Amino acid sequence: QVQLVESGGGLVQPGGSLRLSCAASGSIFRFYAMGWYRQAPGKQRELVADITSGGSTNYVDSVKGRFTISNDNAKRTVYLQMNSLKPEDTAVYYCHADALTICGRSDYWGQGTQVTVSS
Repeated sequence: QVQLVESGGGLVQPGGSLRLSCAASGSIFRFYAMGWYRQAPGKQRELVADITSGGSTNYVDSVKGRFTISNDNAKRTVYLQMNSLKPEDTAVYYCHADALTICGRSDYWGQGTQVTVSS
């Protein structure tokens, strides 16, 4: 089985920064992509950013120029550096992996980490 363990969430003031980390473990043959989604109360889960195995990145428009996704393949870890945080960034952030295991290709999710931006 694949496990995704997130860390780095918390409470931050507007304009502040946080760095989320997501470490993957398990019998993974390869990753196709890893990324971050978020879900705010009363809203649908949305893609924030993802990065493919080839290093291509994709961001939702609302975070472009403020958030940066990166990965460390050796550590099977993906990061999300969040700068200039706004109250509207408040949400539960979920790590996602599109990965190939002995069971085939599938989507995997972390348990979520709360990010609250408030003064």
